[in-house]
Parts: sequence; structure tokens; C-alpha cells
Amino acid sequence: MVSGNVQNNSSKPGHPPLWLSWTVWGLGALFYLSGFYHRVAPAVMADAMMRDFDIGAAALGHFSAFYFYSYVAMQIPTGLLADRWGPRNLLTTGALVAGIGTLVYAWAPTVAVANLGRFLIGGSVAVAWVVLLKLSTRWFPTRLFAFVTGMALCFGVVGAVTAGVPLRLLVERYGWRVVMVVSAGIGLLLAVAIRVVVRDDPRARGYASYAPEASNPSGPQMGIGQGLRTVFRYSNTWLLSLAPAGMVGPVLAFSGLWGVPFLTTHHGLSPAQSAAITSAMMVSWAVGGPIFGALSDRIGRRKPLYLWSSLAALAGWVLLVYLHPLSTPLLAVLATGIGFFSGAMIVGFAYVKESVPAELAGTVSGVCNMGVMMGPMLLQPAIGWVLERNWEGAVSEGLRWYPLSAYRTGFTLIVVFSTLTLVSVLFSRETYCRQLGAGSQQGGR
Repeated sequence: MVSGNVQNNSSKPGHPPLWLSWTVWGLGALFYLSGFYHRVAPAVMADAMMRDFDIGAAALGHFSAFYFYSYVAMQIPTGLLADRWGPRNLLTTGALVAGIGTLVYAWAPTVAVANLGRFLIGGSVAVAWVVLLKLSTRWFPTRLFAFVTGMALCFGVVGAVTAGVPLRLLVERYGWRVVMVVSAGIGLLLAVAIRVVVRDDPRARGYASYAPEASNPSGPQMGIGQGLRTVFRYSNTWLLSLAPAGMVGPVLAFSGLWGVPFLTTHHGLSPAQSAAITSAMMVSWAVGGPIFGALSDRIGRRKPLYLWSSLAALAGWVLLVYLHPLSTPLLAVLATGIGFFSGAMIVGFAYVKESVPAELAGTVSGVCNMGVMMGPMLLQPAIGWVLERNWEGAVSEGLRWYPLSAYRTGFTLIVVFSTLTLVSVLFSRETYCRQLGAGSQQGGR
């Protein structure tokens, strides 16, 4: 008779069914979607908010950037907490605080109070991306990691698209404050759903985990300071954290804030048409993410796709910024092309994760995502500052009117950031889609 506590190979738990993996991951992805929605919503509400709060471009740029101030500040703590506290707790708390922050923002009597709400939203949704990466390593096989990461970006950009034309139409009908109150309610309901359904690891549901042994929760943990010191010994950590800043920063500075007023003012488009152009950039970004992720997995290389895509995106920005006038179809083609090639930044998360030992995946993902959000955090207020400095005193329909030369000067920063991506990827070290072994110093030189 076989003892009840002895298991043969046939009694070992199998991996979770894909429908369950996608359900658990999907709730986290919905929270990530909401983060993208809040990230770019100011673009289509800019005119209403500038009138409501009586502010100019510089103040609007800082208002939008308050999201990124707290988002960036939370990235390293988020990576460390994801390794220790667990995805479920982080996602639930994040969704709850985001809902509260949205209410503060919606009911704000002044722009200072609105900044506080925006700050709360940014800090809370900051947990979503790193936690999704953590869930991906535990609920999906390694061969699907880059594809699943690309699908996460796709979810996020769906949120950005809802903050385009659909949001603009709702704001015109009901007002931006009412729409934000409803958004807060949806966020609070999501917090409840996450708490009920999401689990940190398949083992909590009786299944086997896909996580590498070194990153299992029961394994030995490296101290916080030691973990940070270790990941920064690898040159790819620095390079692959700078690279997405120069790719994501321009996309979110343009689509998330300054593209709509620029296209409306200097290309004769309506706010809805301008929102459609910027949404096209976000949609193509979403499409490009999983395509480049899957292609990178298939060819077994990270660097070539990232490098050539960054060059193509840079070329697109040069044309968009410095050629004028441009026809509406050409604007759409450029925006779509830039967005698609910018989707290659998704390869960087698998790239940087493979560049350090597996047990530091959460920490290095947080560092990399901090680099991602440094781009829009710096670009959005910087472009606003440039616009304000070049304002000639003109006012149109109660709003300040900024000349084409002001936008061109401000958007030159986009070109500079895009060049940063190209240079950073050029000097990065290929991993050939293989995880660096624990304790190895490969790549540190």
C-alpha cells in the first residue's frame, strides 16, 4: 500500500489551463488599461480644463506630468514589493487608490487639488505593469513571455484609445467632471474583482507554477539594497532603461497631451479628428507590441528589431515635426508608422529581464519601467514650458494660441529623445533570448 503523502509523477499538479491564466492576468491587464486611460485623457480634455481652471500650457503640462512624477517614484518600490508582497495585494490596493484619486481629480475646485488627484492616480497605477510581468512569469510558459508582454501593451493602448475620440464625445456631451466620476466608480469595482479572482501564483489554485526556481516565493530573498546594487552592475540595465524613455516619451507627449492642440491649431483639424490621429498612433503602438515581441521570440534575438525600429521611429518624428504643411492622410500614415515601430520597445522588457539573474526579474523590471516613464514625465512639462516661453500673447476662443515655431521648438525635444533610444540600443548587449544565470557577471561590462 502506498502512503498518502507519497506522490508519483502522475499525481504531480499540472500547469494551469490557459483560460484561467488569461483570466487572472486579464484582470491585472484591465487595471493596466485604466492606467493608460488616465495617462492620455488630458489630451482630449485640455481645452475644457484650461478654461475651467484658467491655466496655460505650462500649468497644463505640469498637471499632466503629476501622474508621471508619482509613477516614476513608485517603480523601484513596486518592483521590490512585487517580489515580496505579491501581485494580488499590490493590484487591489492600486485599483482602490486610483479610484479615490480619480474622485479627487473630478471634484477638484482648483488645479492644485486636481494635481493631487492626478498624483494619486499615477502612483497607484504604477504597480500594474511590473505586477503584470510578475504574473506572466508565473502563469505562462517562458516561450510566451514576450508575446504576453506585447498583449499587455495592447490592453494598455485600448485604454488610451478609449481616452481618444470616445472620451472626447462623452466630455462634449456630459462634461469632463461627470465622466471622471463614472471612471472612478468603474475603478473601484475593478478593485473588488481583483481581490476575489487574482492569485499570486498557480500553486494557490492547486496548479504548478511556470516561475523559474530561483524566483519562487519560497526561495532565498536578496536584500533591497543588495538587489538594486546588483542589477545596476549590468550595463544593459542602464541602457535598456534609458532606451524606452526615448521611445515612449515622444509617443505619450504627443498622443497624451500636445498632439491634439497642435493638429487642431496648425493643421486645421477638428478636436475629434485630431484625437483620431493621436489614437491611430496608440492603436498602431498596441499592434506593434505583440508583433515585435512574437517575432523576437521566433528569431531568438532582441537587439536587431529594437535597433531598426528605433531608427524608423526617429525618421518618422523628423518628418512629422519639421515638414509643414502635411495632408491629413500623410499625418495619419506618419502617426501610425511611428506608433507601430515604437511598439518594439516591448522587446526591451524581455531583453532586460534576461540580462540579470532570474531572482531579480521584478527589481530590474521596476527599474526599466521607471526609465520608460521618465520620458513622458520630462517631455510633457518641458514642451509646455517651451510653448509658454514662445507665446506671443495671442488668444483664440478663450485659449492661448501658440505659433507653429513654438511647437516646432518644443517638439525638437521629441527628436532628441528618439535619438537617445537609438544610441542606447546600439550599445546594448544581445542576450539571444536566454536567461542570465544566477551569480553571473556576464553583461556587467
